[in-house]
Amino acid sequence: MYSKKDFDFTTIFEKSNGLETATYAETIQYYRNLSQEYASIAIDSIGDTDSGNPLHIVSFNKDENFNFSDIRKNKRILLINNGIHPGESDGIDATMMLYRDIAQGKIKVPDSTVIVTIPIYNIGGSLNRNSTTRTNQNGPKEYGFRGNARNYDLNRDFIKCDTKNARAFTEIFHLVQPDVFIDNHVSNGADYQYTLTHLFTQHNKLGGDLGEYLHTKMMPDLEQKLVDKKWNITPYVNVYNKTPDNGFAQFKDSPRYSTGYTTLFNTLGMMVETHMLKPYKQRVEGTYELMQSMIEITERDGEKIKQLRNEANNKLIAQQTYALNWAIDTLKSSKLNFKGYEGETVTSAITGKERLKYNQQKPFEKEVIYQNYFKGIDKVTIPKAYIIPQGWYTIIDLLKLNNTEMLQLEKDSLLTVESYKIEDYKSNRNPYEGHYLHFNTSVSSEEKTITFKKGDYIVYTSQPNFRYIMATLEPRAPDSFFNWNFFDTILQQKEGFSAYVWEDKALELLNSNPKLKTEFESKKEKNEGFAKNWYQQLAWLHKHSENYEKAHLQYPIYRVLK
Repeated sequence: MYSKKDFDFTTIFEKSNGLETATYAETIQYYRNLSQEYASIAIDSIGDTDSGNPLHIVSFNKDENFNFSDIRKNKRILLINNGIHPGESDGIDATMMLYRDIAQGKIKVPDSTVIVTIPIYNIGGSLNRNSTTRTNQNGPKEYGFRGNARNYDLNRDFIKCDTKNARAFTEIFHLVQPDVFIDNHVSNGADYQYTLTHLFTQHNKLGGDLGEYLHTKMMPDLEQKLVDKKWNITPYVNVYNKTPDNGFAQFKDSPRYSTGYTTLFNTLGMMVETHMLKPYKQRVEGTYELMQSMIEITERDGEKIKQLRNEANNKLIAQQTYALNWAIDTLKSSKLNFKGYEGETVTSAITGKERLKYNQQKPFEKEVIYQNYFKGIDKVTIPKAYIIPQGWYTIIDLLKLNNTEMLQLEKDSLLTVESYKIEDYKSNRNPYEGHYLHFNTSVSSEEKTITFKKGDYIVYTSQPNFRYIMATLEPRAPDSFFNWNFFDTILQQKEGFSAYVWEDKALELLNSNPKLKTEFESKKEKNEGFAKNWYQQLAWLHKHSENYEKAHLQYPIYRVLK
């Protein structure tokens, strides 16, 4: 342990003249030293990670109070997440210098804003250092790996929480309850002149006055502050293997991503995406300036942000329907004065095929179309509540982890509910973050009267977690628990039939049900494949009999509409 006089708050980044990034151990020790030297800084560990190490948070409050319940009464909170992809280490080094400079008074000390950071979120990836896996990236000399200790990409895990890291983040997020969130990254996309790009959560999806503030006030103010500091910035360039000179669309951040997740709780979220090909020193310095500018905006607009966040849920719940998904609104767009490089199509010396090559000797500045307006699709009526049978404890545990308000039935209860049947879905053929994700899910619904058991859970939608509840429990939502495979047991039929037994019973069924027989004969007439497949015919009849199990494709969470 150092004595105070031995503390050296020059970072590894600075000592190496912007060529190196701090290791995990160096980063945590740096913050421990800061917290010993300055009472305005506190470091704590919360939860476990897949690496076996705890997750840390470091807080700065000029009032030296680190009780978040107290803080929220009269201050706003900005949460900075670093090292979710440890090879993208810019934010790790920039935040270390930012905390030091604020504590030492080198930059303006925020009065009504408390800053919280997760110094390195993906600890396992940070410990797995190398110099080669960031193929496209210009420095630092060594860095961490994208996958965590179990090779998960943590920026796909915020809803499903497969990792201890994500569970610890969830605990931290609901402890802190940030007003503003920054997640620091490095891009992997096109080539252009900018060092800095921003990826704000999509403003229409955030919605209402809160989304309007993000779109018309916070984002342009951040851009202007950086331009005033001689740091040009543009929205994240969302193109692949083509030049952006014909324009591009805003990235749609669904709840699997950090900013998509934080939006579910009305937090104003953004990712910083520095450009991979720019020198490391330049990228870190730009990240530093961006975070400082966002602190200034939060400090200035704190009361407005508080008001808009408090109003957001009430306005959403007052609507009769809720959009489960979002698509580009082709009737609206913005224009950007974009600074890029001309792209050329040349013949590859390796494949002999045409390839894209950027020419940095031919910079351009031109107006391009930016598609940053989205419209809600897949709308659903907002229910009064959802009922979750207690056997689905994995779902219940995730709702509890996210501080969702729930009640348990005190006795067996006969309730009229809306029931979903899964009619169709598609699934990824390749594994994706430990799952075979479903998509294009469709359901049918009917009203049923069901006896629910004592101890089953009822989740009312009129609560702060409204967005989270809708995003996870509605099966058609892109990152619903259904689409993330939490309900796959209902997709497999458990009881079947032996054909030689069912043949005779099926004949009895047809002879006693003329309407069904007519439908059966019509299906054979119109569907040649069905007519030629004896097993399909028997299975179809089985599904139309009382022998067919009710649990197959029955979505086990129910909606209370009144």
